[in-house]
Amino acid sequence: MDLIAILHMHAELSLTAVFILMFLLDLFLPTPQRHRLRPMACILLALQLLANLWPEEVIAFGGMYHSTPIASVLKSVLTVGTLLVFLQADTWLQREDTRYKQGEFYLLTLSTLLGMFFMISAGHFLLFFLGLELATVPMACLVTFDKYKGHSAEAGAKFILSALFSSGIFLYGISMIYGTTGTLYFDDIPSRLVGTPLQILALVFFFSGLAFKLSLVPFHLWTADTYQGAPTTVSAYLSVISKGAAAFALMAVLTKVFGPMAGQWSQMLCLVIVTTITIANLFAIRQNNLKRFMAFSSISQAGYILLAVLAGTPQGMASLVYYIIVYIAANLAVFGVINAIEQHTHGQIEREDYNGLYRTNPKLTMVMTLALFSLAGIPPFAGFFSKFFVFMAAFHSGYYLIVFIALVNTIISLYYYLLIVKAMFIQPNEQPIGHFRTTVPMRISLLVCVAGILVLGILSGVYQLLNDMSLL
Repeated sequence: MDLIAILHMHAELSLTAVFILMFLLDLFLPTPQRHRLRPMACILLALQLLANLWPEEVIAFGGMYHSTPIASVLKSVLTVGTLLVFLQADTWLQREDTRYKQGEFYLLTLSTLLGMFFMISAGHFLLFFLGLELATVPMACLVTFDKYKGHSAEAGAKFILSALFSSGIFLYGISMIYGTTGTLYFDDIPSRLVGTPLQILALVFFFSGLAFKLSLVPFHLWTADTYQGAPTTVSAYLSVISKGAAAFALMAVLTKVFGPMAGQWSQMLCLVIVTTITIANLFAIRQNNLKRFMAFSSISQAGYILLAVLAGTPQGMASLVYYIIVYIAANLAVFGVINAIEQHTHGQIEREDYNGLYRTNPKLTMVMTLALFSLAGIPPFAGFFSKFFVFMAAFHSGYYLIVFIALVNTIISLYYYLLIVKAMFIQPNEQPIGHFRTTVPMRISLLVCVAGILVLGILSGVYQLLNDMSLL
């Protein structure tokens, strides 16, 4: 075993160190001092981020672990997103029913993030599966965090049952891959793929297992109920961090492992992209609950992300990571506003509750509006450029019809995003949500998100840097 290579696994080792420190603090910190867990979690995660800003290629465990520069960049992006979620969770974790469970929240969240890191850098299907499960099982605990309030327990039950079923299908697909190729190493499988019916079935089962994580149609049925029942902070984390890691892992495996079968999986992706974007957009129009609305919005966004996967090129990989960065900024801004209002009003998350919000809370309204415009792909916000790049990647690969259908669906998505903007600015409300000030951590989080929405589209060097790293 190459110990020097293991020591170069900076992201995983440093995140494990953060996990251990948070575990010790949660275990030994006196009850009157437990409020210090919140700033400590943010400080430690920020230090972990600073320690891993330099991307590099690392191979360890005989090729089971293989981290590329673009994978290192994505890990840093997911860490930033998790840090923003921690900031947004501050008010929620000060509630009476969660005050003494905040250590559990941080430990479970860090566990899922560590699993995603291993999944992103896997070079072997067993390590990939271990990372997938490490990211999924603690997530079920997070979804049920408010088990005595609302529908959190129901949401957790639906999530874990769906996750177990998808994991079984995924493992079944892995067994077929091993049975037909005799290996589970990503580098060794492509030369042994000949496109037999059993290998095609293995491909379908593998895709089905990750389609659950991405909430792709028809594997999306758990999403709306889980987002609605889970704590809003957890819904935000589930919608961006988990989805971003799964999308990157899917593209890496399809291009690296199933490259010889691109003809089969490209047809499958075309069908899934069209159905996912169309069905999600049509159902999003009907939603009044904002968390269910954002659930179908995230399903639709997953369909757009798949356009980059469909391209299967370095340009597609760069556009995918860029899309994830912009999506994290916009989606966390929306969930941050929903979370702030929910904590202030103790549960107002229906669209009608936001009528006239601009009169009482103009700053929150502007943050929500900018984020929704970015999600809809309206220029000059970063969401426009992220959609443009994934469309361009798929177009250059020859998928003209799929890009056209996605463009038509963008118009539909613009309609339902503007429904919320209309409610906040135009719809009258005799008793609007009263004026209130958000906490400092929430303001920092929303400020970073707004900066990302406004700046990422202007700084062309960001996409160029990702494009250069994807070619390495």
